[in-house]
Amino acid sequence: MKFTEGAFRDWGYEVAEEQYADQTVAEAETWSGASAEGKILIKDRIADAMFQQVLLRPDEYDVVTTPNLNGDYISDACAAQVGGLGMAPGANVGDEIAVFEATHGTAPKYAGQDKVNPGSLILSAVMMLEHMEWNEAAGLVNKGLEGAVEAKTVTYDLERQMEGATKVSTSQFGEAIIQHM
Repeated sequence: MKFTEGAFRDWGYEVAEEQYADQTVAEAETWSGASAEGKILIKDRIADAMFQQVLLRPDEYDVVTTPNLNGDYISDACAAQVGGLGMAPGANVGDEIAVFEATHGTAPKYAGQDKVNPGSLILSAVMMLEHMEWNEAAGLVNKGLEGAVEAKTVTYDLERQMEGATKVSTSQFGEAIIQHM
């Protein structure tokens, strides 16, 4: 892992230097006096240390770039801090095309049970609407979702984490979202 992760890190620094040298500064450069003001500060971390960092100090990181396996672990840890995978949206955004999707798997064991949290998919749709600059629609959906969660009218995965919450079905959660729009 050290070799592959090290190669990925080195590639990241190469791209930053070759294409964005005037917009980036490496954290190590700041130790010898380079200013990060107005630039993107690049920090590299060993995976286990990064895992700790996103749990203890997530506000210190705006963007995380990592190989796939470590990215899965780290993104799941980040998702846990906002309610779990049921609330974590996903997007793959390119120059020409963007795909928005829930970050959780298909969970076939819950198919047809009207049980699961649709938050991840709904928040992915919010990101899609924002990407399309349909901000009013995105705002309404966000307002509805926030209202339902603040009212503690939530699906089982959130209910077990919230004191005094009311557990509802997927469809009832959807109705609660609509009522709070």
